[in-house]
Amino acid sequence: MKKTLIFSATVAMTFSLLSFKPADKKPWDAPAKDASTANPVKNSPESIAAGKDLFQKKCASCHGKTGLGDGTKAAELKTEPGNFSKADFQKQSDGSLFYKISEGRDDMPSFKKKIEDKNEIWNVVNFVRSLKK
Repeated sequence: MKKTLIFSATVAMTFSLLSFKPADKKPWDAPAKDASTANPVKNSPESIAAGKDLFQKKCASCHGKTGLGDGTKAAELKTEPGNFSKADFQKQSDGSLFYKISEGRDDMPSFKKKIEDKNEIWNVVNFVRSLKK
């Protein structure tokens, strides 16, 4: 009887853990000052191409080649890398995207020292804008 009770409790706990869904991801809002910063780099084919090249080198392993959040390292992350083609991502300001790339949070590393030329980060912002549906 004791073994049956322990087995039943173990099975119940396992199923409850498997069905557990983490709480909604915590919001990530850029400070108002940063969110309102205008993109100084013109959104041009050249900027998008430069941003795409940098994105492929620095971001695609987590975010995927087309920003769908399906990179080769995505499954290893504690936080979902997001889908850049979705409206909720695309509605963010350029300044917010620049801030998030620069500062990072949790699994998302800071790139302000890894990409020291701010215009290159703005090129990445222009590239991810091209990923909308």
